Amino acid sequence: QVQLVESGGGLVQAGGSLRLSCAASGSRFSINAMAWYRQAPGKQRELVARITSGGSTNYADSVKGRFTISRDNAKNTVYLQMNSLKSEDTAVYLCNADLFDGLRFFASWGQGTQITVSS
Repeated sequence: QVQLVESGGGLVQAGGSLRLSCAASGSRFSINAMAWYRQAPGKQRELVARITSGGSTNYADSVKGRFTISRDNAKNTVYLQMNSLKSEDTAVYLCNADLFDGLRFFASWGQGTQITVSS
């Protein structure tokens, strides 16, 4: 059993910054890629940023230059630094990890954290 726990969400004014964290816990697993997704009301879930175990990253066009994803492999934690936030960034942000438990690959999701950007 692997759990992903997000933290760092909240309310921020447009132009402000927030940093999200997502820590993976459990036993007997290794983490491949980790990612942040978001889902706004009435919209489909979308990929915000992804980072591989080797540190390669990719971002949604809407956040390039404003958001930075990073990870600390020793802590099994992924971060999302969000700068120059806009009202359209308002959404529930969910952490995702691609995992391997020695027998199978599987994906795990966090419960999500709300980000609200006021204009």
